[in-house]
Amino acid sequence: MPTGPQLITYADRWGGDVAGVRALLEGPLAGAFDGVHVLPFYLPYDGADAGFDPQDHTAIDPRLGTWDDMRRLAQGRLVMADVIVNHMSSGSRQFADVVANGDRSPWSGMFLTLSSVFPEGATEDDLTRIYRPRPGLPFTAMTLGGRRRLVWTTFTPAQVDLDVRSPQTWDYLTTVIDTLTDAGIRMLRLDALGYAGKEAGTNCFMTGTTRALTERIVRYAHERGAHVLVEVHGHYRQQIEIAQTVDYVYDFALPPLVLHALTAADLEPLAHWLAIRPRNTVTVLDTHDGIGIVDVGVSDLRPGEPGLLGPDQIDALVERIHANSGGTSRAATGAAASNLDLYQVNCTLYDALGRDDRRHLLARLIQLFVPGIPQVYYVGLLAGDNDVERLAATGVGRDVNRHRYTADQAQAALARPVVAATLAALRLRREHPAFAGTFSSELRGSAGELRWRHGDDEATIAFDVADAAFTVTATVDGAPRPVLASAAL
Repeated sequence: MPTGPQLITYADRWGGDVAGVRALLEGPLAGAFDGVHVLPFYLPYDGADAGFDPQDHTAIDPRLGTWDDMRRLAQGRLVMADVIVNHMSSGSRQFADVVANGDRSPWSGMFLTLSSVFPEGATEDDLTRIYRPRPGLPFTAMTLGGRRRLVWTTFTPAQVDLDVRSPQTWDYLTTVIDTLTDAGIRMLRLDALGYAGKEAGTNCFMTGTTRALTERIVRYAHERGAHVLVEVHGHYRQQIEIAQTVDYVYDFALPPLVLHALTAADLEPLAHWLAIRPRNTVTVLDTHDGIGIVDVGVSDLRPGEPGLLGPDQIDALVERIHANSGGTSRAATGAAASNLDLYQVNCTLYDALGRDDRRHLLARLIQLFVPGIPQVYYVGLLAGDNDVERLAATGVGRDVNRHRYTADQAQAALARPVVAATLAALRLRREHPAFAGTFSSELRGSAGELRWRHGDDEATIAFDVADAAFTVTATVDGAPRPVLASAAL
């Protein structure tokens, strides 16, 4: 499987549709990416949670294209798509039948209510133990077949949770996987996996049921020629454990550690993480969600287990992000915004670094030199700032980092020196043979060096996070030469 950089993008927000994404990858982005994660393109792609609440998970929204468009996109490159395992839209035909007919519906066993997990009733301890990324309890009162029920809704009332123990749910999930792999998609991202397996007597997060489901999906995906990436936000030791059982995990600890390094001139926490992190990772600095904080903090589920950053360091980092963004990230985070997550700061990477081109590029270079498959979010690639107009229009915090680019805006962004330098770095990461070799690092205080060597080929970045100075050196025609430096910005 290709292990070079991948683009993360919505089909409609840059390129316009699936065919437009292909045109970008074969046009201005040619040579920079081995693959692309197309964020939910299902029907409808513009629902209550930006496509993560599909009414039909097996259909492309016709406004974005067809399955043949997806097959053409997948020719010669790796395409990743989301398998939303935890929930389905409350507007789906299956749930609509349950609303109409209740337990008489053939789909009734597919959806979770309170009594599905607690048939004898739940105690106060049972309910307060449940781990949820948002305030309050994960239930919504709904009328199903004329009877009021508490339906399990981990995220929003528009997203009703699936009972992953049900044969109907397994049939549904395999149909989704079959549809995706038939279209040439060879990497499956299991969205919100950690919340999928609810069990009485537990916190309902990463339970035995979740692990069994994961193993079953991985086996099935492998039979269909696909690899699996799991999306779980949690304590870093959980990621290390999960990595032993799946193809890939996200390195969600990397973004806050890099931001800490560049805002506090301190590489020690990053050095510690590089020494212990799993290697079968997908690395990110920014995604369609916020900047994760829980991934480097103390464990919410294992009391007393410290994080990669201390509480004071995390508080300082969050405040620096808010200051660097001119307060716009504060307006998009926590109680200030709806659809909130308790463990994320909503901000673009560029604003989190004070719109400093050198620091922004150095952050990306560190990501590209760290082992793993690097994924680059479209707003971060274009060094985009917080979309305060979209935030004001929707009131959804994460929309601050989900700008919809016009053709003119994208063309202007691609012409900026920081974006051109980022694309040059991506092409180096994708093409240089050194990255197929052995990685080593030396980080101390504010100065660092990350190095790849394969035979006579070598690529190195030497940098100092105190002033964001850096030099990238790589062998060219058998001799080491500087190929990228901070002085160019």
